[in-house]
Amino acid sequence: MYQWLVYIHVVSALVSIGPFFVLMPMLRKLTLAEGEQLDIYLDSFAFVVRLSKHTGHVLVVSGLLLMWLGGYPWTTPWIFGTFVVLFASLLFMARAFSPTIRQLRQPGHDRGALVRKLARSLYLYLFVLFVMLGLMVMKPALWG
Repeated sequence: MYQWLVYIHVVSALVSIGPFFVLMPMLRKLTLAEGEQLDIYLDSFAFVVRLSKHTGHVLVVSGLLLMWLGGYPWTTPWIFGTFVVLFASLLFMARAFSPTIRQLRQPGHDRGALVRKLARSLYLYLFVLFVMLGLMVMKPALWG
């Protein structure tokens, strides 16, 4: 059972992180897209954010089960650190993508500024995801 949970945990991490890389080349195209093409790019962004949220749920539940089955306490440095970064990323994600995507769908917006904001959010969120991934893989002794 434990090995299957590790597998589920790793796959959900891959699915949670991977699709964000597809969005990188779309950023440049977003600045020039019009009409239906713009909607397709924005729908792709919204889909990736939604997919990441749902796979994040699987990631957290499988991680909690792995903690419980593995006998890891909450005070384990890399687990505690991961949860701190996780909660910060949840707050960040709630404000970073969906509001900007909604603004890009509205007429009369400053597309260049909004695409730059979306790009900054994308790269920052990927950095946060990689910090969590690093904590999970390397399991550093952050203290004591």
